[in-house]
Amino acid sequence: FPIDITFKSTNPFGWPQIVLSVYGPDFFGHDVVRGYGAVHVPFTPGRHRRTIAMFVPESTSRLQQFISWFTGRRPEFTDPRVVAQGEGREVTRVRSQGFVTISFNVM
Repeated sequence: FPIDITFKSTNPFGWPQIVLSVYGPDFFGHDVVRGYGAVHVPFTPGRHRRTIAMFVPESTSRLQQFISWFTGRRPEFTDPRVVAQGEGREVTRVRSQGFVTISFNVM
């Protein structure tokens, strides 16, 4: 999807990111998370192509995995800052879930 955005900042630290949350139907037709990912927006002019590794949170026990599969309520992040910042994610169990490729045209 084309996105037209203008940014202005006095401090380039933590340059803007695009955070993706991909959802899709499961076997029972429930809308579940298919992956999360984030990428920094390039700031040099030109065409840029970025591949984002997607991941999903996992339940910590077999019982929780079965209950989440049965009820259709799988683990997901409620705050997109968790995906963008990465703080605390080292203790979160996640599974790799494919890739998404994004093209940027920066002027």
